[in-house]
Amino acid sequence: MGDWRAVTEWGDGAMVVCSGCGATGETTLGWTVDVGERAERCLCPRCGRDNLRSIESRLDPEWW
Repeated sequence: MGDWRAVTEWGDGAMVVCSGCGATGETTLGWTVDVGERAERCLCPRCGRDNLRSIESRLDPEWW
């Protein structure tokens, strides 16, 4: 993943930048947001799905 970019404001029309691919959006609907100690990090819907799939692929098959 690329560098994490902070989100300064939330609300209608807030501009967010995906930390994975750099895509921008005017709303967070469908976006993945992680609020951490350093910053709020966002992933667009596509990068969010890819990240989730990569996490799932590392799970022990017995877990499923």
